Amino acid sequence: MGFVERLKDKVQKENLWFFLLLLLSTESRYGYELRGLVKERFGFWSGTVTAYRVLYSLEAAGMVKSRTVERRRYYEITEKGRKELEEGKTFLKGVIS
Repeated sequence: MGFVERLKDKVQKENLWFFLLLLLSTESRYGYELRGLVKERFGFWSGTVTAYRVLYSLEAAGMVKSRTVERRRYYEITEKGRKELEEGKTFLKGVIS
């Protein structure tokens, strides 16, 4: 694996929370949908268990909240999650510049 591939792997898989919050910043979504959108929008798959584990962690930290609608659990970003997302964006922009 080359250096750029390792960078992508670390940024994507170890920071799945960031990508999930980005997707949730526009509308509430359910877990399986989020996993597909991560692949579609950002070009990588997360394991099913991994995605749900991250969602549960985000909920426990107060960054997302969930509700069940017709047997699907929908996740929605909270104000705390939006703040964390913005801080993450600011950090990444600073690293690049």
